[in-house]
Amino acid sequence: MSFHRPPVDDVDEIVSAWRRERPDLDVSPLEVLSRVSRLARRLDLARGSAFAEHLLEGWAFDVLSALRRAGEPYELSPGALVQQTLVTSGTMTNRVDRLERRGFVVRRPDPGDRRGVLVRLTAAGRDVVDSAMADLIEQEKSLLSQLPTADQASLAALLRAMLVPLEAREARGA
Repeated sequence: MSFHRPPVDDVDEIVSAWRRERPDLDVSPLEVLSRVSRLARRLDLARGSAFAEHLLEGWAFDVLSALRRAGEPYELSPGALVQQTLVTSGTMTNRVDRLERRGFVVRRPDPGDRRGVLVRLTAAGRDVVDSAMADLIEQEKSLLSQLPTADQASLAALLRAMLVPLEAREARGA
């Protein structure tokens, strides 16, 4: 009978050290959340790499992808963009200005509101966000490649179970 030990990662070492130094603390949350944090850092690097290949920064991808996900005619109000990207209206104005200068978006009057404007994705913006998204998906597939598909689905479900109540609490302003 052979005993198979699971691989040890840096978090195992950190948790072990804290258990030795502070046996009075239950450090078990570190076993999950430190790994999530370390994966998030690697994901940020992978995303940065995917976006850099298209001369985009993360914020630009966020705005362009919000417009792309809106579907034809790929336009949203600045307020809707603010809601989807979680930035201030001043920040969004600056971002739209910068994307407009690059030819990725245009502003047009909102036919439903004389004082309003809509931000529309241009063909160049659609091309760059589509290419960046394809590269991002490849980067993310690579990060997940060590997990079988069923485990990926289980992990997604567990993370959703954690996020839903947190997002609901934030939506209520708690």
